[in-house]
Amino acid sequence: MEAQRALVRQVGDRVRESQEALVEGLVQDIRAQIGALDQEAAARSLLEASITENVVAAINFLRQGIEPDQLEAPTAALAYARVLAQRDVPQSALIRAYRIGHQRFLDHTFALLDDLPAADRVPVCVELVRLSGRFIDLICEQVGRTYERERDRWVASRSGVRQQWVTDLLGGGPVDRAAAARALRYPLDAVHLACTLWPAARMTTFDLVAAVDDVRAHAVSALGARAALVVPTDEYEARLWLALPGPPNAPASPSSSTSAMASGSGSASAYLGAPEGSPLHAAFGRPGTGLGGFRTSARQAARVREILGTRLGSGAAAAPLWVHYDQAAPVALMAGDLPAVRDFVTSTLGALAAAGAREAVLRDTLRVFLDRHRGHAATARAMSLHRNSVQYRVHRATALLPHGERDLADDFNVRAALLAVHWLGDAVLATGP
Repeated sequence: MEAQRALVRQVGDRVRESQEALVEGLVQDIRAQIGALDQEAAARSLLEASITENVVAAINFLRQGIEPDQLEAPTAALAYARVLAQRDVPQSALIRAYRIGHQRFLDHTFALLDDLPAADRVPVCVELVRLSGRFIDLICEQVGRTYERERDRWVASRSGVRQQWVTDLLGGGPVDRAAAARALRYPLDAVHLACTLWPAARMTTFDLVAAVDDVRAHAVSALGARAALVVPTDEYEARLWLALPGPPNAPASPSSSTSAMASGSGSASAYLGAPEGSPLHAAFGRPGTGLGGFRTSARQAARVREILGTRLGSGAAAAPLWVHYDQAAPVALMAGDLPAVRDFVTSTLGALAAAGAREAVLRDTLRVFLDRHRGHAATARAMSLHRNSVQYRVHRATALLPHGERDLADDFNVRAALLAVHWLGDAVLATGP
């Protein structure tokens, strides 16, 4: 028995050496197989943290011979279960993820046993199945209890009730609109502007609630909104809907605030300026009428939030960004497939797609130059540069394109690629020589 335990510890050591590949494969598998868990960047980060800590815990369980009654679910796993409960993701999706993880863990582990003597391989496999099954059962029991407690607490709270009604409204199925409007105290027949809000830096839940309320009050005052609806998505994020006083106005030109957006300052929404000192990122949809507008504006805000999550995750400055859908709509339509966007960007921009500080300055100048109808003076004003500096940068940027000036004869693809880099950052730049 002691020899068998030694072999299991040896296998645990081997799995630890290859845990990074195991985690990466697990994240990809679970996102591909369970659509409910393939959410925006923030939730995916929590999913990856949960998987990583679970894999580490499983390896330690094998290597250290931890007694089952001493096994505790990782902190990240419990936190992820609470977030899923708050977001109304079925518990079955969470448990299925653990079953997929169990199977892949075994597949990965068995592949490491080829050099063991045949006489040892079978009993070790049996022991690995027994131990890993026990591990998964105990972890699932703990995360399941955590999910259920959080779900009960969330639904019982006022925020949870609002979230449930909003989930029903956004689901697209039949819903009692009059009852929903009464429960939410919000007019669903209005012109709606939806917004997603989340912290630009670490903050407590209490501070987040206060900051969101400041945005709500600012928005109601600035836009003369008839009403506002705030619904926490989870403890890290909130949705805001504004019932505007009349039909939506024609959106301001995105180009008028492009340079401000690049630095994360200034008026970041075509409809609403950020309150001074706000610690929150904000992603806006377009205004829309009735229940259809309520849904569409929220969906667009979610797409912008996804784009900003990618941009910030790639190492961009974390200063608060307030961004409207109109400013990033083309990127929102293609950002669901980052590898394809990266291929498009690198093939279109050539050497200008390199991830260097010099190339970043040249890309930004060329983008603003093309956005201002190739006006050197207009670009110089927008970027606070001398006209000669603009001419030099545009010349250098153009020289880095695959076909030089010929690529600007019809500049649609170049402009689209530059816009993609502007919003998605290093995630779509060239990854190697």
